[in-house]
Amino acid sequence: MYFSVENLSVSYGNIRALHDISFNVNEGEIVCIIGANGAGKSTTLRAISRLVPAHEGSKMVFQGKDLLKLPPDKVVTELGISHVPEGRRLFGNLTVKENLTLASFARTDDDAIQRDLDRVFTIFPRLKERMNQKSGTLSGGEQQMLAVGRALISARKFMLLDEPSMGLAPLLMADVFDALQEINDEGTTILLVEQNARLALQFAQRGYVLENGNMVLEGSSKELLDNPEVKKAYLGG
Repeated sequence: MYFSVENLSVSYGNIRALHDISFNVNEGEIVCIIGANGAGKSTTLRAISRLVPAHEGSKMVFQGKDLLKLPPDKVVTELGISHVPEGRRLFGNLTVKENLTLASFARTDDDAIQRDLDRVFTIFPRLKERMNQKSGTLSGGEQQMLAVGRALISARKFMLLDEPSMGLAPLLMADVFDALQEINDEGTTILLVEQNARLALQFAQRGYVLENGNMVLEGSSKELLDNPEVKKAYLGG
């Protein structure tokens, strides 16, 4: 198994955010987790990135390695897992190129870094046009492109995406998701969490439904799109 989660539980103080959830992702897949605001989607990604502690008994394994034994920086540098957080979290006072350069801080393969940087500018030509512009002055869509590009520079194996459609105009949203598909076609496995359920299920091959910290449904994207409960709760029909 490429990546698996078993009985993952997370709490914030006395509030349980995740209740023994289990799911898996195969190499090369795009898998989505959908659910309402507050369902625990972002917490799931933060747990994988080791940004929040998991309860005893939780298991997370990536390519045979126990994530729970690693600190957050090693999840990126040793395992190749990158995280595009909700809200992008860019350094707004730094330029596009400076944000991308910072993402390579733990790498020593200068030639490969330059190839990855060139690849980011190929996938996102707008970023090349704005290479010397402060990231805080970019549009929302351009900032999302930069956040994805930064993740590609830091790690290329497995990308965690948190609400990539948030705040984007439809045309920019289409550009971002077209680029994500290209990134996946090149071999990067993607786990996406999205409140826009229809968009997520049209983009992914498989999906899971998270409600109040519990994993309640799973299936192929088509199965979930056709599911009456999913239609009623998340698809407006």
